[in-house]
Formats: sequence, structure tokens, C-alpha cells
Amino acid sequence: MHKHGIGAWMAKRRLKSPDKVALIHGEGETMTYGQFTDGVDRISAVLRQRGVGRGDAVAYLGGNSPDLLQTMFGAAQIGAVFVPVNTRLAPPEIAYILGDCGARVLIHDPDFTAPVASAAPAAGTPHVVVTGEGTATGPGLADLARAADGFTGHAVTTHRDPAAIVYTSGTTGRAKGAVLTHGNLTWVALNCVVDYDVVSTDVALMISPLFHVASLGMGALPVILKGATMVLEKTFEPGRALAQIERHGVTMLSGVPTTYQMIADHPDWTRTDLSTLAKLTCGGSAVPARILNAYEARGLSFSQGYGMTEAAPSATALPPAMTRAKQGSVGLPHFFTDVRITDGTGAVVPAGVVGEIEIAGPNVFPGYHGLPEATAEAFTADGWFRSGDLGHLDDDGYLYISGRLKDMIISGGENICPAELEHLLGEIDGVTSAAVIGVPDDRWGEVPWAILTVREGVSLDTDTVRAALDGRIARYKLPKNVVIVDELPRTASGKVRKADLRARFGA
Repeated sequence: MHKHGIGAWMAKRRLKSPDKVALIHGEGETMTYGQFTDGVDRISAVLRQRGVGRGDAVAYLGGNSPDLLQTMFGAAQIGAVFVPVNTRLAPPEIAYILGDCGARVLIHDPDFTAPVASAAPAAGTPHVVVTGEGTATGPGLADLARAADGFTGHAVTTHRDPAAIVYTSGTTGRAKGAVLTHGNLTWVALNCVVDYDVVSTDVALMISPLFHVASLGMGALPVILKGATMVLEKTFEPGRALAQIERHGVTMLSGVPTTYQMIADHPDWTRTDLSTLAKLTCGGSAVPARILNAYEARGLSFSQGYGMTEAAPSATALPPAMTRAKQGSVGLPHFFTDVRITDGTGAVVPAGVVGEIEIAGPNVFPGYHGLPEATAEAFTADGWFRSGDLGHLDDDGYLYISGRLKDMIISGGENICPAELEHLLGEIDGVTSAAVIGVPDDRWGEVPWAILTVREGVSLDTDTVRAALDGRIARYKLPKNVVIVDELPRTASGKVRKADLRARFGA
């Protein structure tokens, strides 16, 4: 039988480009595709020695590293399911994920020994392995991999088989495990190759965490599929990111608006050679005008997009050539993905009409792990994924996001979409980020509040902000109060945790 899953990729990469540099990590260490694949084989053997087989979950808790990627492919080669764990989670949250997916093995960085010490026993995870060299308590992953017997016998997987369980950000309630198949991950990589023009000569700087599906599905996988090179950064630091771009001739960079703002605000921004940069992608929210201006001044343009974990994660892409012409849009559906807008009854609405965004395509997940009711609720009768996001398509088919269904503010019977107001707030001089929430009001039911972060030395109040917006939107949409905070609470993917803001300001 043929092997169609991502577990077959590494053997083919070793065959096609064994001497090509796959990874640059640490302080300049390099790893070729041949060396990378040898390591993948050894981790497959380590997992098998611990009884891991088809369908078993292999969890990973750690920063960006060769170990993380080798564990993913090592699990895929034997038909196991990779579960990346958000490094920002507390021990009870880690324990919940390990228990929910039934992880047979947890591999973790030494930095997370303390939370793992309580989380793994609580979840009943039978095997825990620390990355690196061994300690007094036992051998590390590096020791086990060196001692592992040669690996043979890839599992036969199809595009329908599960490859990963990625837990959603969990901005409301418990996180749900989105099951991503080998087909989902393959097709999202192909979408990125087509729409972001990934080529084998690219050098991609990975500054976002690979436990997040955007970095994994839209960053690492397309690069490996094309045999390009990744520069892996364990954590993000804007000055170091600039240095790495110049040092390694980086051509590709992805992040969220906050990431790009921090890079542009760094003192090294104006003196760093960015001449090799050609492909910048940004997700999480539309790129504010101030960031577009800063990068365009350096001759750089963005590809923007929209998606969610359940789409592995990307659904649309806005090419750089349309950044200004379609400013505020998140682009067209990916080559192998479809998007439609429906009303509350499920009927497709005309261009320009706001409704729920629905997505279909081979990159869309089959469902949530162990949650058949939530899975059924997530799909329409004809098989489209209900995103829970509001938006509209223009006459040219470009998608614009209006907000979340659950984030919709209803004030005096009028609907207010937070995303519309946030976009305009972001254009006010001195505002660095903005979030809008609905706060209970005796007269209107709800009124919008703006929670802002501002540049050092900038002073803004409610009257000033309302005056800046007056005339640009209906008066009932103007924020009734403006609160300045040091930073907005965010998920690992850069999305604002509106639930946290409601808990703080909404009572």
C-alpha cells in the first residue's frame, strides 16, 4: 500500500535533498535534511520502544527546536498522533490536555520539569522524557535517540487518518482538541506553497511558537515540503530577530501585528539590512495602517490571512499587491479552500451582506476529539464548518471580518461589530493595540468600551478618542469609555482574550 501521510515526507526529503540545510538553530548550528531525517527515525524507534503505536497520542511541551519537529514526524512515521502543548499553560491545564488526548508519552524541555512533575501523574501519562542529555533521574531524549535501534517499517497512513490533535486557544470554557488529519496538514501546506509562493531557496525565520498550528501548518510544513530552510528561534526577541534576518539572509517571516510592531519599534530597525526579505505573512487580525506604513517605508509588503485551528489553520490569503487596494480585507479563499457567508437560517447571502463565515475544503478538520456533540454543532448539514465569525465578501470575492458572533455588542437594539471599531481605533496616533468589549448598561443593555495600549508618552482619554472617531462611524458605535492598560491579554496565537477583559471590566 502507498503511504500518503506526512510521515512519508522525511524519507523523501532525505532522498531528494540530503545535503540541503533543513534547520538553523541555537547559535548557528545547522542540520541537513539527511541528518534531520536520521533523527526522526531514531525518535520513531524511541517511541516504539515505549509501546507507542497507531493512534496513540505523543505530547510535546517545549519551545521551538529540532526535537519538536522530529517528534512530530517521528510520531507520524509510526501512525501515532502528535499533540503540541502550549508552553504558557498552568499545570492543571497541561494535565487536562494530557488526560483528554490519553497521551502515552510526553516529551518536554527541561524548563518545564516543575509543571510536568504534577501534570503528568495527574493525567496518568505513563512515559515522560526530557529533551537533551540525561540527568541523575534518567536518560534524556538525546541519550535515548543515540541508543535507539534502527527504525524500519513506516506505518501506512491515509489522508483520513489523524496526524495531530491541536487544542484550541480556549478563550471560553475548556480547550477542545481539534483533530487534524494527514490530509488536513498536507493540503494546508499546499495552499501556502501556492498562495505564498514558497520555493526551495527560501529561508524562513520561525519566531512564533510551533505549538501553535499557524506556525506549524503554515510555516514549518510548507518549508519542509519544498525542501527550504528554517531558522528556528526558541523564543521571540525583536532585536535578535532582526539580527537573524541579516545574518542568514532570511526571505520569509510570519507573525501577528504585535510581533511586527515590536520589530519596527526596535532601535536596530533602521540599521538592519532587510534586503533579502521578500515574503511577510501576518495573521490574527488585519495589519493596522501604522504597521503597513513602517514596512512599506522599507520596501516591504504583507500577505495577510484568516483562519482558525479547525482549518489547520488557514482559510484565506490577501496578496501583497492588494494590501492597499483591499485594505482591511483578509483576502481570497486559498486555492484548495472555499468560503461562503450565510444568514441565521443557513442561506447564502449576497456580496456586502454580513453573516457567518463558513469554510470547506480538504484542510478543514473532521471534528473535535471525544466531543461528538460539539463536532455536530460545528458543521452545517451540507458539511461546511461554521466558524462562529462574522464577515462579508465584496463583489470581487474578498473577505472582510466583522467580529465574533459571541462578541457582537447589541446596544439599544443596534448591532456593533467590535472588529470594525478596533480597526479605526488602531489608526489613532499613539494607539498600539485595541480591543472592544460590551459592558452592561442599564439604559442601552450594552455599550462598547475600548481597552487600549498606547505608545510611551501618549495621553488619551475618552473624549479625545470619541472625537477622533466622530464622523467615521455611527455615533452609537462610539466607545462610551476608554481604558488605557499596559498590555492586552493574549493567547499564544496573538488573539486578544476578550473573556479576560470582560471579567475585568465588564461587570
